[in-house]
Amino acid sequence: MAHIESKAPESDAAMSGLGSAFASQRGKVASGYLAALAMTAAATALAVGVDQVSPIPNLSLVFVLPVVIAGASFGFGPSLAAAVLGALAFNFFLTEPRLSLAVEDPSNIWAIGLLLLVGIIVSAVAFSSQRRGADAARLRSQAKVLKHYSRDILADGTSEAIAATTAKALSALFGAPAAVLLVNGGEVVFTSKAGGSELQAADFEAVRTLLAGGTGSRAGVYPELASRFDFWPVGQGAGQQAVIGIAFDPDDRPEAPERVIDVVAALLALALERRREGD
Repeated sequence: MAHIESKAPESDAAMSGLGSAFASQRGKVASGYLAALAMTAAATALAVGVDQVSPIPNLSLVFVLPVVIAGASFGFGPSLAAAVLGALAFNFFLTEPRLSLAVEDPSNIWAIGLLLLVGIIVSAVAFSSQRRGADAARLRSQAKVLKHYSRDILADGTSEAIAATTAKALSALFGAPAAVLLVNGGEVVFTSKAGGSELQAADFEAVRTLLAGGTGSRAGVYPELASRFDFWPVGQGAGQQAVIGIAFDPDDRPEAPERVIDVVAALLALALERRREGD
């Protein structure tokens, strides 16, 4: 399949940027667990200090605060860790026999179990709230990218420039490598990529299948088991103008990327048609 390939000049920088982003994400996860540990330790010190001065009922509720903060700030994993650590700390330092995980009073078993249950519920609620906030922030970011994209493609003077602008926008929308392949007569005539990933033979084979009449393909799913890109057509049949490809992280694939892809595909089709009419 003959085609002209365009490598975005910023591909090396984009790859470096993606690597930095992944490293930053791993660092944030580690920081979340460390923060959960530190907050639980602080709650334990506070609870032990209060217990030594003047024992009060329901002291175990002190351990719920780290769970809420961890859930709202770092997500479900650190929040759950804070819940488990809090239950263990309450058992070890504040129930008889002290400094032991053994439980002498059966009523304390219920107290520890209730603390853990409350912690898990609070973790789930806090994480759900954080997830909704993250989803809202992502939607705002995507809307901003789409706004700039719709403006930029109107200023592009060639189909190749439109493809390059689209590839960059897709990479920004999904935080993943993206490719736009221009099609003429059922053949790929130009390829533009962004995000630092190269199209391999298996990816082009998936594109050929799509051009032969497919409606889309997903990476790693039969019959495109070796392809790393998900592909969508822009236009159908004789009117097909381009193919959009995204190389999602298999462990972090969006639930319904088609909703955004359809918007980009519609804008791309309009821009290409407008450019062809102007030629």
